[in-house]
Amino acid sequence: MSYHFSAYMYRLRSIRRWSLMRSTAPENVAEHSFHVALLAHLLCEIGNGMFGRHLNAERAATLALFHDATEVFTGDIPTPVKHHNPKLLSNFREMEGIAAERLLSMVPPALQETYAPLLSPGDHSGPSGDAELMKMVKAADTLDAYLKCAWELTAGNREFAVAKQQLLDKLDRLNLPETAYFLEHFAPSFEMTLDELSEDGPSSAL
Repeated sequence: MSYHFSAYMYRLRSIRRWSLMRSTAPENVAEHSFHVALLAHLLCEIGNGMFGRHLNAERAATLALFHDATEVFTGDIPTPVKHHNPKLLSNFREMEGIAAERLLSMVPPALQETYAPLLSPGDHSGPSGDAELMKMVKAADTLDAYLKCAWELTAGNREFAVAKQQLLDKLDRLNLPETAYFLEHFAPSFEMTLDELSEDGPSSAL
């Protein structure tokens, strides 16, 4: 018997993000998921190293890799659309649930216990620490969108100006010291050119 799970996951690279926006650099869901995994891992390690937390960064990165897996069926529905009214959002959540069930059916039965909490992290069926880690994944998800906006604005694309401020406000409302630390110490580099990065860091000697 063939299982189509991995083949579908690879198709996330065909799902375009920011479909309503004019972008200088197109982005797909696969690369976004990779970036969110990087950020979630880093946010956890910032929490552990700087704020005395005990977060499983590796588990957070794994959750992040699958956080948009259902979009292989639903597509990436822009935030202003799905949050337009509660009924529309509720319908979208139902679609996500159906898509998660379909993906899970493509995994061998012996592996479904592992993948169920990754595809539907909100059902609390995973390890007890997943709910706390999902806060970091959601923060990383928002942070990646913010960095995309910063990148576009640096390239001279004003299309993302309002979105950048809205996402910054959203990050502020999260009130997480980890995201505040990232915004102060890591985010400014995303608005620098490669030459500027090379002049102002350890890599300048290479």
